Amino acid sequence: MRTLCSSTLIGEFFVIGFAGLVAMKDDTLATSTVWWVCGVAMVFSVLLCGMVTRPGGVQLGWALQIGLIASGFFVPVIFFLGAAFAALWWASVHYGRKVDEVKARWAASQAAQGPAEPDAA
Repeated sequence: MRTLCSSTLIGEFFVIGFAGLVAMKDDTLATSTVWWVCGVAMVFSVLLCGMVTRPGGVQLGWALQIGLIASGFFVPVIFFLGAAFAALWWASVHYGRKVDEVKARWAASQAAQGPAEPDAA
């Protein structure tokens, strides 16, 4: 799960950065405010990569998805990109957990078989 979720979060890092560049073109938004908000969100997405498997990590990821979608009020195309990344986040969590379960079952079956016998040469 960690690999899939981290990949999604790193993709969001870039999307947030590019959205900040687009938002800078809006005369109603202060450039410093745009970069503070985008900078905090970008740092949060990177830090979240290491927190995904910890308690509350997935929920914090959902909070980032909601924030990304809500930023569509300032940069309208982010509504679409935020929804796409929320779908990717769901898929990363859902299928990542399934992969982790399969790996755990495989490891348990290998442990139950015991150590491999060396070849008699």
